[in-house]
Amino acid sequence: MSKLSSGADIPPEHVRFAAHLQALAQVTDDQELALVTAVLADPDQAMARSAVARHLDRRAAMLHQRREFDDWALGTAGAVAGHPFLVQRLHEWTLFSAVALGKPWTPDTLTAASDWLQRKIADCLETPEALIVLADNGRTRRVRNTATAKVNSRPS
Repeated sequence: MSKLSSGADIPPEHVRFAAHLQALAQVTDDQELALVTAVLADPDQAMARSAVARHLDRRAAMLHQRREFDDWALGTAGAVAGHPFLVQRLHEWTLFSAVALGKPWTPDTLTAASDWLQRKIADCLETPEALIVLADNGRTRRVRNTATAKVNSRPS
């Protein structure tokens, strides 16, 4: 077990979590999928999925408006298969990317999306069609209010 400067023990899963996050932050593109797979093989599955979820969020935020997003998402889908939350989060980032880039998406898909994704779209994007859908049918008052404010603030 590692020790804090105060002498208290650091649980081994905390040490591994920090090491996973550091490795994922520094991984090269060609080694990323192998590392994600290795992290997901950690015996502490909750910790491993949490580390990979942070990595997915960081990478998708960097890539969602770039050409390579679709290839990255496709490859990553194979690495996270069997981990429902990670599959869902990757799917949500794919929808976020589609809305941001004006690719095809449906209102039903957006209204069925998680609170997290609806909030992220309402907070971060300016896509009028998506904002109108969320203003009318967002899952939470916060999403509806944020989307409505953005729709109403657009120049006529």
